[in-house]
Amino acid sequence: MPMKKSAYDVIKKPLLTEKTEFAKQRHIYSFMVDELANKDSIKVAIEELFPVKVDSVRTINVRGKVKIYKFRPGQRKNWKKAMVTLKEGYRIEI
Repeated sequence: MPMKKSAYDVIKKPLLTEKTEFAKQRHIYSFMVDELANKDSIKVAIEELFPVKVDSVRTINVRGKVKIYKFRPGQRKNWKKAMVTLKEGYRIEI
């Protein structure tokens, strides 16, 4: 039987970019999440960490960029992004 992950294991960190700042006006917040997290566990973790109600969750698997390290090709890690839409009247202060 798998262990239940805490909310801090599911949500790694918020994503703070110029694009996500514009999305906050529409009550959409972006987070870096665990690669094995599903939409239901992300929703539960957000509602546990912040006093908000989640309307919907969209997830995206982001592939790591191929970069050159010391004249050899390497690749950054793959990671998962979650875009969380909150119900009307709720905000997250980050």
